[in-house]
Amino acid sequence: MPTSSSQSGPRPLTRSKGTPLWSQLRADLLRRLEDGEFRDVFPGEHDLVAEYQVSRHTVREALRTLRAEGLVTAQRGRVSRFAASRPLEQKVGEAYSLFRSVEEVGAVQRSTVRRLDQRADGVIAARLGLEESTPLVHLERLRLADGEPLAVDRVWLPADIARPLLSVDFTHTSLYDELERHCRTHISGGWERIRAVVPTRAERKLLDCPESTALFAIDRLGHDAAHRQVEWRQTLVRADRFAVAAAFSADDGYRLGGPVPTP
Repeated sequence: MPTSSSQSGPRPLTRSKGTPLWSQLRADLLRRLEDGEFRDVFPGEHDLVAEYQVSRHTVREALRTLRAEGLVTAQRGRVSRFAASRPLEQKVGEAYSLFRSVEEVGAVQRSTVRRLDQRADGVIAARLGLEESTPLVHLERLRLADGEPLAVDRVWLPADIARPLLSVDFTHTSLYDELERHCRTHISGGWERIRAVVPTRAERKLLDCPESTALFAIDRLGHDAAHRQVEWRQTLVRADRFAVAAAFSADDGYRLGGPVPTP
């Protein structure tokens, strides 16, 4: 079975180069991805052994490192796929959009809308500084990158601001873009907490997680330019496809945001 429609193809590996064959193989597979190969199907072990004329052990070691880095997804009985050209990365201290981050690594972001309605939730309303009976717009999405489950995203917004969003198709768009377009509201700041969690059986099934994969739970409280709290968001994202990065210096330490309040 052909592994690619591109003319790029494999490059020969050099046994006398000094670099392990598996490392050369890993680098060449990443090069071929950048050339547009493997968008639909990633070649199996037997295909790679035949293409590169190397041992199965070499192929398995190269694939093991790619999977450990979150660059290839694979489960028993399923075709292996490239997750993205590199893991998604959130920089500490910067506004973050999962939609843009997915597309910036060359993947296509799609969402399956699980819920979009108006409801009352006393706990969430209190987190937004509102009366417990205040109507809220609730949006829950399963976020996909190149068709593979990446995150479950749940957000609540005051209905008096966000009610126009009830008619929006969120299959392939950013919530913040639609909030600005339809509601003339822009999220200008807020705070965020990120923590590691062990997924429940239902969450593992929904996100198609390998048994060894943990999740990051991200809580976000966003406000507009007038410092009105207009967004409470809870996101569960696969930890094998997501990373947090921070710049630091010897003088100033890590570049972090402001203090995080207790919700």
